[in-house]
Amino acid sequence: MKVEKERRYALLLAARDSDYVIKMYSGYFNVFVQAFGDEGEKWDLFRVVEGEFPSMEDLIDYDGFVISGSPYDAYGNDLWILRLCFLILTLNAMQKRILGICFGHQVLCRALGGRVGKANAGWAIDVSKVIMAENLLKCRFSDALEDIPEYAKIIECHQDEVFEVPFGADVLAFSEKTGVEMFAIGDHILGIQGHPEYSKDILHNIIDRLICNESIERGFAEDAWAKVEAAEPDTNFWKKLCKSFLKGR
Repeated sequence: MKVEKERRYALLLAARDSDYVIKMYSGYFNVFVQAFGDEGEKWDLFRVVEGEFPSMEDLIDYDGFVISGSPYDAYGNDLWILRLCFLILTLNAMQKRILGICFGHQVLCRALGGRVGKANAGWAIDVSKVIMAENLLKCRFSDALEDIPEYAKIIECHQDEVFEVPFGADVLAFSEKTGVEMFAIGDHILGIQGHPEYSKDILHNIIDRLICNESIERGFAEDAWAKVEAAEPDTNFWKKLCKSFLKGR
């Protein structure tokens, strides 16, 4: 009888846990594992924003990596961001699966030769309608999806975006406001601008904190709240897509 090896994944956390997420979910790590994990898997946490990275010797043991969102700019030159870019290059050379979410999507693009920057349209805080491109059908992980819709809604909260994908990458989705909502390189790199792991309560708390630190004005926040309440994200579709990619299904 063949015994399957335990799958092992790493969350590269690029944000610090908020008081709210600690209180409600005991940290972002649990948010991600609940969204993308399956029974019988081992998930490890590396707080890369604090300079905590997996050792090079251990990289071979992982089946996949997830890079989280972050309040930092993916085009910044903080030491930990530069180290993360180097790690991405190493994992890419090893053909390890990497899923990048929001900041993770952008830093994947930067590290692999694309171009990112401040979004021309400013902040995007809403439940966005993301239109699927035909390129998605070419991805092996899409085979596990019973149906690929014309579009799917996803929670978004960002003021930066991908302007140009790396050489060899395919744009898989776009929206009215953001030209690259999702991209892939082969079967091992996937970037998603939105937040498939978020629920509305997490986004509401982020909006509150953005008001408090004067990153957005209250009038803009109230409009964002109204947009979020008026639409429901297609959470099941996005989680299934991410899990299909990470598990190589």
